Amino acid sequence: MNQWNERFGLDEYAYGEQPNAFIAEQAHRFKGERITAFAEGEGRNAVFLAREGYRVTAWDYAENGLRKTEKLAERLRVKVETELKDLLHDSVPLEAYDGAFMVFGHFPKANQRTVLDKLLAVVKPGGIVMLEVYSEDQIRYQTGGPKAVDMLYNPADLLAWASGYEVLHFFYGEQKREEGRLHTGVGHVIQVILAKNLR
Repeated sequence: MNQWNERFGLDEYAYGEQPNAFIAEQAHRFKGERITAFAEGEGRNAVFLAREGYRVTAWDYAENGLRKTEKLAERLRVKVETELKDLLHDSVPLEAYDGAFMVFGHFPKANQRTVLDKLLAVVKPGGIVMLEVYSEDQIRYQTGGPKAVDMLYNPADLLAWASGYEVLHFFYGEQKREEGRLHTGVGHVIQVILAKNLR
């Protein structure tokens, strides 16, 4: 059973309808117009960016999440393309977008690099990639996110992944997140913004 499909099957938006604070603060860094959202869940960030004037495609492997993305977009009178995609196994279009982002997309450590590399692969040279994920330290906070360290991120792994590109922002530490009923309070996150320019 796809636990995310189940979670997103309720009427309520599990993580709220407002965008992630990091994406809202940093959206101005995106260039061009086409952006793709990885593991976008119920669409709060994709819809926010569509309202900012971007052409957004949301990918997730939970059909219920994509349906709620479409519903939220319709209610707020914007268009978001949605596509059912398993980011571990499905291919992604190469250099098709001006920007890509992922918010709290959690995958087992053995697969994290696969998803991160796809995040880079879909973006054109010079494009912007952003992500905010919970760090391994989040286990101690109990304010949201996976309960297993294997599904959380290590800052050294993310720095190694980003090396060779122009890193515009890197943060590792506490942030307050009030996102629906499942992210509540101070948590421990890693944020990365990079430009796909070879250093």
